[in-house]
Order: sequence, then structure tokens, then C-alpha cells
Amino acid sequence: MKELAHYGFILALICVIAAGLLAGVNALTKDKIAAQARFEEEAALKEIMPQAAKFVEKNPTPEISFYQAFDNQDKKIGFVFKASGKGYSSEIQTLVGMFLDGRISAIKVLSLNETPGLGMRVKEDGFTRQFNNQEAMSLANVQAITGATISSRAVMDSIIKKAQELKEYMQNEK
Repeated sequence: MKELAHYGFILALICVIAAGLLAGVNALTKDKIAAQARFEEEAALKEIMPQAAKFVEKNPTPEISFYQAFDNQDKKIGFVFKASGKGYSSEIQTLVGMFLDGRISAIKVLSLNETPGLGMRVKEDGFTRQFNNQEAMSLANVQAITGATISSRAVMDSIIKKAQELKEYMQNEK
């Protein structure tokens, strides 16, 4: 019995030391990780709306979150928002740039875990470039990918839905 208590004490000591080391590493790296995440987010925003000089994040409600995009003269030129929809096997999250007139500047697929070779093709330039200069409320000229219709529709439907929510919010804000 004494031997069991001895081994239990050693195991507890090892766990305390390991937890302390993990907490120390977390404290040392959390600022760098947060800075890297901000850098990646800024790069993605610039990629979606390269005409913008700065972005201001807005979170008016838990359901609506977006960035306002401004040019060099601090004139609002559009919005950038995240849209997500259920694809064939995963949630597909996109970043969408939209000008004030409702046209899409560009989209970028941020995350997905679809079928390799089919659903994963929604990430390719051939599909995402179709959204450029399209009316966000209809996306009439965007063609779904053959064999990946569910994933393609998930991207399109999520963008239309979020664009409509943003438009309604902007109309109510005035």
C-alpha cells in the first residue's frame, strides 16, 4: 500500500510539473500567436478587397459581424463578411468582399473538409473567380462544380444569405 501511495505521489508530481511547463509555454507564445492571427486576417482582408486602405470591425449583433472597408480618403467603399454553410461533409466558411452597390469584389474559402477531388474544388480559383463582380443577392452567373453541387450551393447560398442580412441591417441602421 505504501508503494502505491509513493507511485501516486510521483505521478502527481510529474503532472504538476508538466501542467506548469504547458502554462509557461502558453504564456510565452500567446501574444505571438494572436499577432500572427491578426496578420493573417489582415492579409485575407486585403486579398478580398485590395482597394481598401483600412478595415473597421463591426459586431452590432451576435448574428451579424463584418468589416467596413475604407479607401485612402476614409471613404467607405464596401464590406467584408464571413459566410458559412453546410456542404456535403463539412461546414464551408468563406470570406466575402462586397462593394456598396452589392457587387462582390472577391471571395476566399477559409475552411472546409469536403471530399478530396470533388467538394474541395470549391477552393480553386476557377470556382471562386466566378463570384468577382457578381450581384451578391442573386449570383445568377455562378456555375456549380459538376460532382460537387452540394458544396457549390452551400457556398453560394451562404453568401446570398449573409449579403441579405447585411443589406437589411444597413437599411435599418439608416
